[in-house]
Amino acid sequence: MNRRHLTFECAGETLLGTIDEAPGTTGLLIVTGGNEIRAGAHRAMAMLAARLASAGTPVFRYDRRGVGDSSGSNRTFSNASEDLLAAAATFRAVAPQVSRLIGFGNCDAATSLAWWGNEAGCNSVVLANPWVVESAANLPPPAAIKAHYLAQLQSPAAWKRIATRGLSPAKLLRGLKKIAAREEATDLTSRTLEAIARWGDRATVILARGDGTAIAYADAARRAGIFPRTITIDTGSHSFARPGDAVALERAIRSVLSAP
Repeated sequence: MNRRHLTFECAGETLLGTIDEAPGTTGLLIVTGGNEIRAGAHRAMAMLAARLASAGTPVFRYDRRGVGDSSGSNRTFSNASEDLLAAAATFRAVAPQVSRLIGFGNCDAATSLAWWGNEAGCNSVVLANPWVVESAANLPPPAAIKAHYLAQLQSPAAWKRIATRGLSPAKLLRGLKKIAAREEATDLTSRTLEAIARWGDRATVILARGDGTAIAYADAARRAGIFPRTITIDTGSHSFARPGDAVALERAIRSVLSAP
């Protein structure tokens, strides 16, 4: 396996990318979410790329403008279409044998891929915990809050705590109803779910079962009646950082890479 760092241009700025070279004709383009650098949380994406390349899949990662080693201003995921398109074009230029391109991203990177992956030339996308709900006041999405408390209410110990602290079950249930009432589709929700639906069977969604962002996506998708191929990993880690998560995530990605 040969890992090579390179630069490429995007809207007058210089972006840094890393390719893990391999002879395969199916390549994986990794898009990072939030302000995460291309190595990923705890170097998870760098290690994933190395493992996939050793098995024959070329992998390209990059820092978008204003993040990591790339120049320019950080304009967030919602203004990163040019970065994605430039990265995909560079990947194809440095790995000309790649005839099938798969995009992978977590959180708002998944949203970016849903929006612009087709324009970037991706044949399929793997969308982990797609970002579909803007949270208010740094709180978890309403669906995640509701799921947490509903799970708590299934525990006899929780009801005992409610009784001993003088809390009103009726008030608690009314609070949950209010949370549910606030779960209205936003422009972000509608745009992202519609984009995912347009991919049809070319989209695979990966969800971390206990993650708030994943719960919010699943709830919104259910309400919209959108059900792409979905793989659920039994973890509460948004970045798939708990023991066994990396293996499960890689297995899910490999299932897409090896599909006809």
